[in-house]
Amino acid sequence: MKKTWIQKLEANDLPKVVELDENGQKKFNGAKTMLVPSPKDVYDIMQNVPYGRIITVAEIRVILSKKFGTDTTCPLTSGIFIWIAANASVEIAEKEAKKPNMPFWRTTKSKGELVEKYPGGIENQKEMLENEGIKVIQKGKKTFIENFELYVENIV
Repeated sequence: MKKTWIQKLEANDLPKVVELDENGQKKFNGAKTMLVPSPKDVYDIMQNVPYGRIITVAEIRVILSKKFGTDTTCPLTSGIFIWIAANASVEIAEKEAKKPNMPFWRTTKSKGELVEKYPGGIENQKEMLENEGIKVIQKGKKTFIENFELYVENIV
């Protein structure tokens, strides 16, 4: 049977710290240790981004590395877990017949790029951000927050 988003959020075999071999250290700029976070760790950070502010995936990774005392946080699993957290928040809200209380739309890719894999896609994320007074613009085929630096929540 396929796991629900909530079940994926509650993965209990994580977080874990990995010692990087020589190749890994080269790939991650000399980092010796890497955190593989849990989806819940990512969710908890995303949940605390205030109204009218944003956080990027890179900032989430820095926060997690500091919290767990590692040199870096796995970029691949962090991205996947952000997606899981967003979908789990919608699933939780649907079960409770409420709007999502975890503001996943406030988490963007680097430079304020919107995330196409979020529930409702870019259009939903754009609408939610604009409802908070954050202007969104199109640059070619990608969608970004205009002057995103003004909205970044400096949690790091």
